[in-house]
Amino acid sequence: MPAVEELKSSWADEVEEEGGALPPPTETFQNGFKIITEYKYNEDNKKTKVVRTYKIERRVVSKTIAQRKGWRKFGQASNDKPGPDPATTFFGEDVYMQFITNKEDQDKPEEDPMDKLKNIGDKGVVKCRVCNGDHWTLKCPFKDMNISGPKILDEKKPLQNSAPVPAEDKKATKYVIPSLRDGGNKGGNSMGKGNRDDALAIRVSNLSESTQDADLEDLVKPFGPISKLYLAKDKITGACKGFAYIHFKSKSDAAKAIQALNGHGYDHLILNVDWSKQQQQ
Repeated sequence: MPAVEELKSSWADEVEEEGGALPPPTETFQNGFKIITEYKYNEDNKKTKVVRTYKIERRVVSKTIAQRKGWRKFGQASNDKPGPDPATTFFGEDVYMQFITNKEDQDKPEEDPMDKLKNIGDKGVVKCRVCNGDHWTLKCPFKDMNISGPKILDEKKPLQNSAPVPAEDKKATKYVIPSLRDGGNKGGNSMGKGNRDDALAIRVSNLSESTQDADLEDLVKPFGPISKLYLAKDKITGACKGFAYIHFKSKSDAAKAIQALNGHGYDHLILNVDWSKQQQQ
């Protein structure tokens, strides 16, 4: 009778037979790879085996980074091995930055600030705000004088003989109120009232807030041509304030509009149409 071969148990069963103790982690190097094997319990309280494989690379770093890598660890990490510990160190993604610059700016040499001062020459670094001289404004000898515009002529430029300015040109540069023009014989206008005939204006009130200029124009257009239309609106919201003024070109057209629209229903409201206040006065 052939002997029954004993089935070999898996590594997990062998670990359980050892009395529940986890084997220590191992670390091996093969063909440039670092392999770390660890044992731990998972969420189901079962022993598992974790194998991590690292690729060893040699990189050129700055001197400061190389010095920091040689520092000794302290505190609770004093017994850890060299290098970052995955249990306490978080590895972020490497971000590579590419700086885009203009080749012409790289090739252009930097200007020396001393050369800029030499290029200024005898112009001076300080400039007075009163006389445009090469001294501080507080030390200007003309600061107490009422001087406007360029005060001191450039000594290098020769003086030019200029003809006297005619009196008419001088008057043209000044503003004269309308009442004093032409020797004071001309009277001023009274804020444009002469160009407006209030006798042909009517006032429409009790308008809805949604009324627009086009709506009001369509309302009065059948009665005759108009010269001006003013709809009172709120400056912030732009809504109608409820009244408007309409100037007709003919008094008879304005009278027909008052007779037809006064008491007329418009946009669920009853209109109140009459002559404007200026007409009543």
